[in-house]
Amino acid sequence: MAGVAAVPDSGREHWLARAICGGGLTDALVPVSAPPGTPTSEVWREIRCSADLDDAAMVQAVARFFRMRVADLDSSRLDALELLPRTIAERHLVFPIRMRDRSLVVATCNPSDVDAEREIGFASGRRAEFVVASPEAILSAIELFYEPDRAVEEIVERLGTMDGVTLEVLDEADEESGVEEVDPDSGPAVKLANLILHEAIVQGASDIHMQPAPKGGTVRFRVDGVLRTMVQLPLPVLSRVVSRVKVLGRMDIADRLRPQDGRAQIVDSGHKYDLRISTVPVRGAEKAVIRILDGAATMTLEETGHPERDLATLRQLLRQRDGILLVTGPTGSGKTTTIYGALTEIDSDAVNIMTVEDPVEYELPGLAQIQVEPKKGVTFASALKAILRQDPDVIFVGEIRDAETAAMAAQASLTGHLVLATVHANDAVGAIRRLTDLGLDIATVVQTLRGALAQRLVRRLCPSCVEPITGPLSDDEAELVEEFGVEPHRRAIGCPECHEQGYRGRLPIAEVLTMTTGLEHLILSGASAQQIERRALDEGMRCLREAALARVEAGETTLHEIRRVLGESIEGTGDGPDQAGEGAEPVGLTPPDAADGMDATRSNRVLVVDDDPVTTAVARALLERDQYEVDAATGGREALEKLAADDAGYALVVLDLRMPDTDGREVLQEIRERAATAHTPVIVLTSEDSAEAEAELLLGGADDYLRKPIDAVRFAARVQALLRRSAR
Repeated sequence: MAGVAAVPDSGREHWLARAICGGGLTDALVPVSAPPGTPTSEVWREIRCSADLDDAAMVQAVARFFRMRVADLDSSRLDALELLPRTIAERHLVFPIRMRDRSLVVATCNPSDVDAEREIGFASGRRAEFVVASPEAILSAIELFYEPDRAVEEIVERLGTMDGVTLEVLDEADEESGVEEVDPDSGPAVKLANLILHEAIVQGASDIHMQPAPKGGTVRFRVDGVLRTMVQLPLPVLSRVVSRVKVLGRMDIADRLRPQDGRAQIVDSGHKYDLRISTVPVRGAEKAVIRILDGAATMTLEETGHPERDLATLRQLLRQRDGILLVTGPTGSGKTTTIYGALTEIDSDAVNIMTVEDPVEYELPGLAQIQVEPKKGVTFASALKAILRQDPDVIFVGEIRDAETAAMAAQASLTGHLVLATVHANDAVGAIRRLTDLGLDIATVVQTLRGALAQRLVRRLCPSCVEPITGPLSDDEAELVEEFGVEPHRRAIGCPECHEQGYRGRLPIAEVLTMTTGLEHLILSGASAQQIERRALDEGMRCLREAALARVEAGETTLHEIRRVLGESIEGTGDGPDQAGEGAEPVGLTPPDAADGMDATRSNRVLVVDDDPVTTAVARALLERDQYEVDAATGGREALEKLAADDAGYALVVLDLRMPDTDGREVLQEIRERAATAHTPVIVLTSEDSAEAEAELLLGGADDYLRKPIDAVRFAARVQALLRRSAR
């Protein structure tokens, strides 16, 4: 038991002494010199010194005495701070922590202070809910949270200065007259924000994350695709910096309850950078992310770092005069850099290149670049409509993200333009599914898509500290060798040049899918993604995994980095069973001899009647895949002639409703009136979408109908069901 607790000379026992003694921290109570009315903070210090106690033990004892909780001052929220003026906090030595529905949680060293409880309730409009903290901790919190400039100054001094560095803020509306030079004597929050921006640029960061947390805030940089911590900040300091960033982005600093977006331009050491700023509310504070774009950092296609074999394929695709070329990958995988390299490659006085982007990341001379501004009615789709009236040769769409943009891109490619665009998909084959998910039918995708490039970025081994592997492999290296089947030659170490990461800079790994006749037929037949990928690999495509392992074999990166980027589940070799299961088949038609109850001797021939060659090709591919024999007619008269000359009879007729010579309704009526074809199943293809049209077709003798364009899965299911019904 440590020492004794003290009471005032008056002999009256102070509540704090009783709390300390009752908590088992002292042996006895002795009088001290503190007169009646002495502030609790002074009595607290007197007892602490005389009894040789620490604040943490005393706080615990007082909390037990009053049956209260211990305060967590680091979790204070700004909205609670705004409810209690500093004058009241200092007068009663209290500190607000957070709001509840009808109460305000307040830290105090004197839970018996009725006057404080009354004044807090009057000022905040909420009942005071006390928690316990030491006087020194409360004083420190008041100084830090109510007036954080001193703390900001200390952090700036600790991090360093910007001596010899000039940082300017540009007004985008008038870059010449709108230069705001940063004053060396500007406020602490401005200095700290500028210091963070400058350090991010020096380290080559692509993003700055300002993340609040219950115990404070963290500033992190994303360098080479990996987040690293720059500095830990108290929450009020972080909030000041976020407010400064919002001022830069011309955002509403008073609104902390809604997400906001902003833009700014700065000049650091004579070099201009664009900033894209995003804030979201998080636990009473705000999280900010700043994307740093170097508008002058454009690369040629050679400088992007793609291997020669990928460059050759990409250049072959760029020589196309129409169609769509897609670049896929997750955010931050270098898609835009690759496309800008491609645009630089094909740019010339003889070519009109126009782009629509959000944002315009790089400025290329000679290109007409349109910035998406939804608030002004400038969207990807509306900009594309305008671009088509500008006689373009090549169009770059920053991202195809909705059905309208996808349709406009397809229309542009079908009218003789080469369209380059990015989409979010996991791999090159996934770009096909992505386009169909956005509303394009399979036939349009096959008609327009020329190729797709999927890429990732892996970190390059730091040339200053990389070491060759001469001895035995470590345990984790041996595990990776067993997983990937490739043995590394070099190892990441870490040095000041790479900030002890072992990597500096990044390299692209890519798979390039080129559309071929074989792939087109496979896609039209409704094949699975695994089947399409296997066919592409057979035709020479190198998958992401193979491209990544080639980088390891060349000593440019490590297996650890490959696992970080691709994960453990990426196979991509094209060998082995499909993911749907060993021997899995794509969803499609059931062959005639496999259908339940189907007569195996029945005719296996189908007549497709349509004047649209694309629709005919899709239907033919789907039917022939499952071993049907397909005849085609481009009009109603030709169809009736084929039906009349056919002795064995057709198992099915797929009939378009609108044709130039004889309407599909007339053909359907003729089929039903002839004895030889009266019971032949007929599926009608129509673009009409109404209950009246459906009723008319079924009453006119159609067995089923499908809306155009043909959907492979629905077509397969309807044909199979109809043939089963007709066999009974």
